[in-house]
Formats: sequence, structure tokens, C-alpha cells
Amino acid sequence: MKHNFQYVPRSEYLPIKKELEELIHAVQNELRDDYFTFSFTYVGSTHRKLITQDVGGNQGYDFDVNIHVNDDNEGFSPEEIRRVIRKAFDKHGKTFGYDFCEDSTRVLTIKRKDRFRSKILSSCDFAIVYDCSDGRQQYIHFNKKQKIYKWEYLPMSNEELEKRVQWLKENSLWNEVREVYIEKKNCNCNPDKRSRSLYAETINELYRLYRK
Repeated sequence: MKHNFQYVPRSEYLPIKKELEELIHAVQNELRDDYFTFSFTYVGSTHRKLITQDVGGNQGYDFDVNIHVNDDNEGFSPEEIRRVIRKAFDKHGKTFGYDFCEDSTRVLTIKRKDRFRSKILSSCDFAIVYDCSDGRQQYIHFNKKQKIYKWEYLPMSNEELEKRVQWLKENSLWNEVREVYIEKKNCNCNPDKRSRSLYAETINELYRLYRK
């Protein structure tokens, strides 16, 4: 399958990102008094400012957000946490043009759609996480077969990769990272090979090439 991935201009995604934050704030306010508080951070391509879309396709572009739940006393089960967050996004999301949440294994997903052209304009994946005292993170995993929600540990962050990212930035090589990454996305024919894998490949290849 031929792709035509391009970077989404900041001028295009920034207004949608600001609206998304308004939605998240509405959900925070909804849950604060009766349930729990939470903070949020951007991760993945959103955090790296590498937001792309396949021009001519119908999937639009996406944001990735971690919702950091404050429930140290474990007053709510994983299922309760996911349920009340999903319900709040369903309630407020329509104000900003989003459909009801889709509940997948690792994330809740909301989408803005152009129904006349059967096209997704943009979407956001929310992973619900808990920051442990040892520096690790857990996330709420949904076992669809057994209909069970439970906390599971996320893989440890790749500190070596982040060090290489920093080195490439410090040596004015980030534009080359962007060029190689988008080329890899356009040449990728393996549907099981995700953007994070292509990003890691890009960083490691360029680091080895220039750090001799």
C-alpha cells in the first residue's frame, strides 16, 4: 500500500489541540468533586511534535495523551476509573464535535468525523496511567475476552534512546530526523509496525551514522 504521509502544520493542529484541552478540562471539572482528580501529558508524536497524516487517506491525524489519575488510596477500581472517565468524555465530547469513546485494550479513543466524506478528521487516544513511587507507570488494561479491567505495568522508558534524541538535537540534526522518519512511514508496508518503532529506528540509525 502506497502512503503519502506529511507533517501536519502547527497552524492546522494547534486550534484542535486547544479545543481538546478545553474538553479535558471539562472532564476534570466533572470528576473532581465526586470521584478523583487527574493531570494529563502529551506523549508519542504529539509530545515530539511529529504529528503526521496520510494525505488522501481517511484517517486524519491523532493526538496521544496520558491521563494521570490521583487515587493513592485506591478508592476506585480500574473498571470504575475507566467507566467514569469514559462517561465524562461521552458527555462533554459532543460539544466539541467528537463521537462517543471507543474502548480498546490500552486506550479510550475519541474521533472527529466528516460523515459526508466518510473521513476521520482527527482523533485522540487516552491512556489512563498511575505514577508509582518507584518511577514506573501502570496503565488500565482492558481484557476484551474476559471483560476485565486491571492495572498493568508499562515497559520501562528507554533512557538510552532519549539520550540519543538529545544528542541529535544538540548537534542540529533534528531536521534530518524528521526527513528520515517521514520517509520510513511512507515506505512502511507492515501494518504491525507502529510509528514508535519507526521513530526508534530513525533515532538509532542517525545516531550511529553521525556519532562515530
